[in-house]
Amino acid sequence: MDMMTTKRIFRAGMQDFWRNGFVSLASILVMTVTLFVVGMSIFAGVILNSALIELRDKADVNVYFTVSAPEDQILQLQKSVQALPEVQSAQYISSGDALTQFRARHQDDQLTLQALDELGQNPLGAVLTIKAKDITQYDTIAQFLEQQQTSSSGGASGIIDKINYFDAQHRQALDTLQNVIASSQRLGFIIIIILILTTIAISFNTLRLAIYTSREEIQVMRLVGAGRFYIRAPFMVEGVLYGIISGMITLLLFYPLTYWLGASTEQFFGGVQIFSYYLAHFPFFFLVIIGTGIVVGIVSSFLAVQRYLKI
Repeated sequence: MDMMTTKRIFRAGMQDFWRNGFVSLASILVMTVTLFVVGMSIFAGVILNSALIELRDKADVNVYFTVSAPEDQILQLQKSVQALPEVQSAQYISSGDALTQFRARHQDDQLTLQALDELGQNPLGAVLTIKAKDITQYDTIAQFLEQQQTSSSGGASGIIDKINYFDAQHRQALDTLQNVIASSQRLGFIIIIILILTTIAISFNTLRLAIYTSREEIQVMRLVGAGRFYIRAPFMVEGVLYGIISGMITLLLFYPLTYWLGASTEQFFGGVQIFSYYLAHFPFFFLVIIGTGIVVGIVSSFLAVQRYLKI
C-alpha cells in the first residue's frame, strides 16, 4: 500500500468521523466510561496492595524489658535473637531513647508530659523490636522469647516485662484482607471485561449506523474493485479516533481527580499519594488507557464492517 492510498484512507476516516458527529460523540462517551473504570481499577489495586504491604511492614515482635534490666543482658538476648534463622532484624531501643520517643509522640499532650516530669525518673524500660523474614514465623520467635523468659538458667529470665507479637489472630486478619483484595481484583477484572464487551457492542451498532449512511459509497467502491482492507480501513481509522479521544479525555479526568484524592489516600491507605503515583507512572497509564481505547475501537469497527458489509 503506497503513501497516496494511506492518505486517502486516513482522509476518508476523518471525514466519516466528523460527518457522523452524533454517532462519534455517543461512541466516545461510552468508551470514556469504560476506560475510566479501567484506570480506576488500576488505582484501586495500587491503593489496596500498598495498604497490605504497609500492614505487613508493621508486623513485629516487641520485647519490653523491666526498668532495672541490665543493658549487657539485653544485648546478649539481642545477639541470641539475631542468630535465629527466622529473624530479619532485631533493633535495640534503650530506655533513654524510649523516653525520647514517648515525649515526641505526646508533645501535644501537656498533661501527660507534666505527669512524666513529676515522676522525677524514667519509668520506661528498654525495648527490642524484632522483624521476621516471613510473616508466618512470628510464632516461632515468640516461643523462643517465652522460653527465655521462663527459663531459670536463661540470661533473659527476670528482665523481660512483656512480649507483644503478631500472633495467629492478627495474621488471620491480614490474610482475610489479602483475600478481600484478591477477590476485589478479580471482580474488577470481570467488570472491566463486561464493560469492554458492552462498549464494543455499542460501538458496533453505532458504526453500523455510520456504515448504513455510507452504503452507496461502499457499493461504488465494490463495483470498481476495491479490496476488503481498503473498504474496512476508513472505519477502522474512525474507531482508532474514538479510542484516542476517549483515552485523552480519561487521562485529563484523572488529573483533577487524583489531585483531589491524593491527600486522603496518603493519610488512610498506607502513605500512597495517588496524585504523585499518577504523575510518576503517567507513561504506563498513557499506554494502558490509550492502547485499550485503540484496541476496542479497532475491534468494534472491524466487527461492524465484517458483519454488515457483504464482501
